[in-house]
Amino acid sequence: MTGVDRFGSGGHGRFGSGGHSRGGPLLLGVRHHGPGSARAVRAALEVARPRTVLIEGPPEADELIPLASDEAMRPPVALLAHAVDEPGRSAFWPLAEFSPEWVAIRWALEHQVPARFIDLPAMHTLAWGKDTELAPAGTEAGEPEGERADGKGSGPAPSPAPATGADPSDGAAAADVRVDPLAVLAEVAGYDDPERWWEDAVEHRGMGDGDAFAPFLGLEEAMGALREAYGSGGHKRDLVREAYMRLQVRAAQREFGDEVAVVCGAWHVPALRQKTTVAADKALLKGLPKVKADMTWVPWTYRRLARASGYGAGIDSPGWYGHLFGARDRPVERWMTKVAGLLRDEDRLVSSAHVIEAVRLAETLAAMRGRPLPGLGETTDAVRAVMCEGSDVPLALVQDRLVVGDVLGEVPRSAPAVPLQRDLDRIQRRLRLKPEALERELELDLRKENDAERGRLLHRLRLLGVEWGEPVASRGSTGTFRETWRLRWEPELSVRVAEAGVWGTTVFGAATAKAEADAVAAQNLADVTALAERCLLAELPDALPTVMRVLADRAALDADVGHLAQALPALVRSRRYGDVRGTDTGALTEVAAGLAERIFVGLPPACAALDTDAAEEMRGHVNAVHGAVGLLGDAVASVRGARGEGSASGPSQGAEGSASAQGAHGQAAAVGHGTQGAGAPADRRTPGKPPALGHGDLRARWHTVLRVLSVRDTVPGVIRGRAVRLLLDDGELGQDEAARLMGLALSSGTPPADAAAWIEGFVGGGSGGGMLLVHDERLLGLVDAWLTGVSAEAFTDVLPLLRRTFSAYEPGVRRTLGELVRRGPGKRSGTAGAGSGIPGFAAELDAARADAVLPVVRLLLGLDRVDEDTENGRRGIGENDLVGATG
Repeated sequence: MTGVDRFGSGGHGRFGSGGHSRGGPLLLGVRHHGPGSARAVRAALEVARPRTVLIEGPPEADELIPLASDEAMRPPVALLAHAVDEPGRSAFWPLAEFSPEWVAIRWALEHQVPARFIDLPAMHTLAWGKDTELAPAGTEAGEPEGERADGKGSGPAPSPAPATGADPSDGAAAADVRVDPLAVLAEVAGYDDPERWWEDAVEHRGMGDGDAFAPFLGLEEAMGALREAYGSGGHKRDLVREAYMRLQVRAAQREFGDEVAVVCGAWHVPALRQKTTVAADKALLKGLPKVKADMTWVPWTYRRLARASGYGAGIDSPGWYGHLFGARDRPVERWMTKVAGLLRDEDRLVSSAHVIEAVRLAETLAAMRGRPLPGLGETTDAVRAVMCEGSDVPLALVQDRLVVGDVLGEVPRSAPAVPLQRDLDRIQRRLRLKPEALERELELDLRKENDAERGRLLHRLRLLGVEWGEPVASRGSTGTFRETWRLRWEPELSVRVAEAGVWGTTVFGAATAKAEADAVAAQNLADVTALAERCLLAELPDALPTVMRVLADRAALDADVGHLAQALPALVRSRRYGDVRGTDTGALTEVAAGLAERIFVGLPPACAALDTDAAEEMRGHVNAVHGAVGLLGDAVASVRGARGEGSASGPSQGAEGSASAQGAHGQAAAVGHGTQGAGAPADRRTPGKPPALGHGDLRARWHTVLRVLSVRDTVPGVIRGRAVRLLLDDGELGQDEAARLMGLALSSGTPPADAAAWIEGFVGGGSGGGMLLVHDERLLGLVDAWLTGVSAEAFTDVLPLLRRTFSAYEPGVRRTLGELVRRGPGKRSGTAGAGSGIPGFAAELDAARADAVLPVVRLLLGLDRVDEDTENGRRGIGENDLVGATG
């Protein structure tokens, strides 16, 4: 072929049963994911019977075409291309059962006709996007060649300058404006909705005079007019793609003659008809960047086909289009039946009469609006009026489940995949954990082996960045043996799996390697502790030594008490998870104990001279450390007990009330240096190594710290109030002492803002402070007396803080407090009949009623069984008490 060979003859190629060419290749311009175009393509191919079918798509996928005939292949599916050296750089080519390209592939396989992809190779597409930030595509009839992994259309990118002989500047005046062909044609036809115009012009039409090629001739003529007016329509990258497609069509013509059928976006048909030289087309392709790319089939979803997902070639209603393509007759009646079934499943009262009336209303609306058949708009209006009784709430369910849909495709196991994907597929089948597009919740009982393995898999995938499941709060139980996950498989997770393949060939190996790398790269202590927790959840024992070493090093070097306080709760939670999963967490306990020691020493000075925001943040740290110490104290005691160590006396013995007798400086010294009980070994620490256990009772030491915080004047009121409340709840502070400290904090010499902050720390939030005031009227009286004594000017300043404090209480608690304040604290009425008492409360405890519930309480707490076992022990030693007898 010479360099001046021309492409296209200007005629519309059609082939008879004998296969003779009459005017060049058959160009079938379609709308991607259009059921009308899909039906028309099938009819045209049946009539033309070409010797080969060329399809818009990446040529690297030619060897994957035979998999489309596999029985296990169920659309929607997508061709996935990713760079070998950078799996995260990827693109998709989605196909649904109503996509014209899919219909062309299936027809070619059924008739044993060669099928090939002719679009720009993926190696150029991926490399092109690497140097240019691509914008989402806006065209519909001729969309860009793929969807990016982030869900957006690959969009146009700057193309090389056109060579001599090509004239892409036609319509240059409008070339800089991105054109939506369907929107332009709909506007010309007098429609304000491109989708409605497409339904009327394509989806609802018949075959007319029986000419299978007529639909394509009309669409080609319309697109030709648009290309003359707008040129490339702002899609400059299309010029390069079309040049490559012309070269591929020429190559097919040399092999098969003119008996070639081309299925591509209608936007490209005028460009493929354009007479250009081979040299000009090759010049456009010269110097294109490229990368090594791999391709495979991956499952896709209707939801990802929707335009709302960001897909450039997306459609508004993939579920509706799938229904139109699959329903051979009476599509409206069948659709209404689907809607009725969905609403019935949701316990809506929908009868056959509703279906009949909805169909009649849809047909009436179509006639009134001058439409050939009811479309999605008419059926939606009918469903809202008849089945949903005018409500948009059930209609939103129909829109989500049926109009868009949650269909997830399937690909055969023989499809190429990275080793990590194959290992994941094997685990999913073994655990009977099937990926689904519909969001669902999964409850796991970690005491069951299968559920425990499911939890480990989901945690390992999260470590790898494959967010298939999201942990949520369990509704039925708060125990650590239960987990609740919200699962939803999205197509782009296949890309995440391919990316994670660089860490290993199995889920376990890849998660271990990724955890070790993340530990080394972690920037702060909280990140490492969170990673340690995730490693325990995922049960990665091989990664724990590295994570623990980094954790110990970071903890030794980090002097910020806030960072240490953030890290401690995660470590303690990790130990609890280790308990339920049977993991050895001794090293974790040692690190956590050493971390607690450093917090005890550094917290009092760190709480001094804080502003409002910093004080609120530090109060959160104090709450978190308090809960962590409560759990950690048991852990340390159990580890020391297992080692046979004696119980070291804590430094807080006899320290109750010492906060008032001893100065704040002395208390700080006690916290920092008086940590060794009698007989406890000295704390000799080696830099970089976790501290040894044996530091006494952690709870007692923490209570000493709280006493220091409760009386130190330089500590913000919100922290002092919180420290008093924690001591009171733990029984380390008497009611009288708590009332005395509150009286001091609310005295006239305290600024109103500081006093309000103290109240916020003591009874604020969801910590049960309201019930404390209800049951201790002395404290309520102190608050009431202080509040009534605040000046009008100061009251305006403290009102927002007080409102925040009391608004967090339950409505019943607020109502009871209001009654108490109205009646006056400390004035309980003994005459219920007078109506002055609080409903449900008597002047004194009703002992008879209290005794009536004791048997139930004992049963719930298991005290009867304990008493029975104790009684049996008194009677004699059973056969299971041999160890005690011999000891």
